[in-house]
Amino acid sequence: MRTIGVEEELLLVDAGTGRPSNVAAEVIRAAEARDVRNPMPADEHGGSLGHELHQTQVETDTPPVDSLAALEDALRAWRERTRAAALEVGARVVATGTSPLAGQTRVERTDRYDAMAQRYGLVIAEQLVCGCHVHVSVSGAAEGVGVLDRIRTWLPLLLAISANSPWSQSVDTAYESYRSQMQARWPSSGALPVLGTPEAYRAHVDAMLATGVPIDEAMVYTDARLSALHPTVEIRTADVCLDVRDAVVVAGLARALVETAAREWADGVPAPDVPAPLLRLAGWKAGRYGLTGELVHPPTGTSRPATDVLGDLLDHVGDALDDAGDREHVDAGIARLLADGTGARRQRELLEAAGGDEESQSRAVVALSRITAGG
Repeated sequence: MRTIGVEEELLLVDAGTGRPSNVAAEVIRAAEARDVRNPMPADEHGGSLGHELHQTQVETDTPPVDSLAALEDALRAWRERTRAAALEVGARVVATGTSPLAGQTRVERTDRYDAMAQRYGLVIAEQLVCGCHVHVSVSGAAEGVGVLDRIRTWLPLLLAISANSPWSQSVDTAYESYRSQMQARWPSSGALPVLGTPEAYRAHVDAMLATGVPIDEAMVYTDARLSALHPTVEIRTADVCLDVRDAVVVAGLARALVETAAREWADGVPAPDVPAPLLRLAGWKAGRYGLTGELVHPPTGTSRPATDVLGDLLDHVGDALDDAGDREHVDAGIARLLADGTGARRQRELLEAAGGDEESQSRAVVALSRITAGG
């Protein structure tokens, strides 16, 4: 069974106004103090809580697990620990790809982030976005590159399923995932080409670094990549999900895509050599419409209704879902998303109902924080 782990970037907002609050350091200290006062049993969920690019964000990560139930437990546990610590410093936690309301945000002060701020200017100052990164274990670099070559056409669908950033800085962006547009501003973002071997992957990354544009290898912000720290493929396309159940569906599909691709690689099935500019168009459409319109169908490259494309995705990874015991969980999650909508739909409904009244908008963001916590 391939293990899966998830990193979630979470927004911190003022408990009264719902606007971004630069209290990441205080939240992390409060969480550490709570852990000292109430130590977690040794068999409880591992993982961590740490800083992110902006002081209005924190990042949690789960340990590697082998079941979707264990993953959901770990995600809920870390959201709860972050929520409790944030309340101690007058803040709330919202799982959203962008900040619904406008507010001042500061970049975290480290040597690396200072260098990024100097190089990228306004791009980094405005890059207040929160993603969901899924790590899926692989047997080694050869299998990992084989996987990367074969999942690239399907990754926009994970963005569509997770879409959760329709409002940004008090503006309805018209996108289901405006975070995807913000992420595309990084010069190292987007789809990798088909590379074939670990040596070709290494040469590609080294060529990117040789341009002097990325600060370091951690800034290779491609849709998916080999992890530099773990024997995993890291899939980076998804928004952080408002509802933790959606994050579990994304992770289940990510694992199934990796397993399906690994089997194709082992069997010598050629990777679809779709040009990266076409995958960029597919990603744009997923971010613009989410599940509300048509998506690009990976096998044909044509525009098709979201329900049809998701059906073909489930068919494509069906054997892997069955073998992992994830079929029922993922099928039910997709049916729920098609019926009830993604996080973007819930955000837009709440913010539209609030209108231009600041107090009502604040209450809407508080409602989002309750959904984040499982309410």
